[in-house]
Amino acid sequence: MSGSFLISLVRLDNDAHRYFVSAENWVCDQVFRFNILEVSMRAKQTLIVVVVAVAAISLGAQTKQSPVTGQAAFADWSQEKPGTLRKISISDLPEPDPAQSIRAQPHIVARPEKAWPIAPPGFKVTLYAGGDNGPSPSPDQQHSQQHGTKPPDKGTFRQPRLIRTAPNGDLFVADSGGGIIFVLRGMGPEGQAAQIERFASGLDHPFGIAFYPADNPRFVYVANTTSVVRFAYRLGDLRASGEPQTVVPTLPGYAQLAGGGHWTRDVVFTKDGQHMLVSVGSGSNVDNPDDHPKEFHRANVLEFTPEGKFVKVYASGIRNCVGEAINPITGELWCSTNERDELGNHLVPDYITSVPEGGFFGWPWYYMGGHQDPRLPQPCADGTGSNPQASATSPDGKNCKHIDLHDRVLTPDVLLQPHMASLELTFYPAEGSFPTEYKGDGFAAEHGSWNRDKRTGYEVIRVPMHGGKAEGSYEDFLTGFVVDDNSVWGRPVGVTIGKDGSLFITDDGSRSVWHVTYEGEHKN
Repeated sequence: MSGSFLISLVRLDNDAHRYFVSAENWVCDQVFRFNILEVSMRAKQTLIVVVVAVAAISLGAQTKQSPVTGQAAFADWSQEKPGTLRKISISDLPEPDPAQSIRAQPHIVARPEKAWPIAPPGFKVTLYAGGDNGPSPSPDQQHSQQHGTKPPDKGTFRQPRLIRTAPNGDLFVADSGGGIIFVLRGMGPEGQAAQIERFASGLDHPFGIAFYPADNPRFVYVANTTSVVRFAYRLGDLRASGEPQTVVPTLPGYAQLAGGGHWTRDVVFTKDGQHMLVSVGSGSNVDNPDDHPKEFHRANVLEFTPEGKFVKVYASGIRNCVGEAINPITGELWCSTNERDELGNHLVPDYITSVPEGGFFGWPWYYMGGHQDPRLPQPCADGTGSNPQASATSPDGKNCKHIDLHDRVLTPDVLLQPHMASLELTFYPAEGSFPTEYKGDGFAAEHGSWNRDKRTGYEVIRVPMHGGKAEGSYEDFLTGFVVDDNSVWGRPVGVTIGKDGSLFITDDGSRSVWHVTYEGEHKN
């Protein structure tokens, strides 16, 4: 424990000789008061005061570091260190410069002998599952033009991506490239999963997983690229008891982008369990929905009933909400979002944000609170920009009446490095094994950039929150996946909190699941 304490005894009762022990800790110009102990002293007996440390808070934990801001906040992988706080603001954004845009897909290599994910002091990282199938192929080769899936020929996983925790603590992992949902359970003597079972297979690039109803689920919902299905489920099931039931038969599917084009679909249920929210990314970088019908019902969060009936476009203009999460404090939907490319190294920031019902985040016409994309005209008055609930795109995108909607564009809560590819998002619960300051915070997996001159991402970040609201900054939490400017060995995709409060991360670069536990500040 750091800092100086003032211990005082206050006599409460002359007859009983009762004393009240209090303490004041003056650290960093703040007073932390704790009611430590009430003791009793009988006449002529020696008073023995035992001070119980109720809150052993280190000076380091109490000291709130200032975030890196301004142009220095635009960091590359070599500057990413656990504990570094960054804050990017709208005022930091440069003017568009498409000439800066490059293509720099990472070369994924086998994990070097001494390479290991790096967490802040006090945290321990172990390999929980996988890592036994060699490095993943390059991103351009991960999905064929036929969009087929294939179980792994060897090892545990082919492409471990989203991961979610069942109410009983089982971990469900979507192996998207293998078309499989795995269940991971327990822990063996070496810290690895005690059981790994295939819950379901033969799926179409599964990604999103949701348990419904939340507390005592009867179904596991799975979001495929082109549909949502569900399996009958009882807590503890390691294998599906029957065939999947199709809930949403058709979702906008593959597109022209590299690797199949924003093919991930996430699924969550609102806190009251009445609404199912499915995220669908755009089919392009910035194709205008007013004259590209294939963008209809893309770059949106779509609302359905739990039985699969389409209700409405819940939120729009979100280029690719890869990861959805319901904030447990506020009940709000949050998105972890990939923004557009080819406007320069520092445009446009990816982001993590709360998503209000009816919210419009600008894609493709605007970005970051009303900046207009110079490649596009204003949206059509009769198109889906002004009316997300329209039944089709504008009938005449080239000759329509154009309107200015920039004042409707919402600014995201937390701006991230441009192009770092923010994927799954989760929130730390009110109770858990991590230090108190982590309670309620967000964690997100950053898959890593492929079109920036200085590589960025390839890490897990922490998003400081207070009362369910973001500060606007983010912190490097788990790094160490990059070898050099050209090569990486790991690419974080999924994050979830285990029933014991530890953190699990999927990595489709080394095809692994990593486990982060808190051991205490005295351990490295």
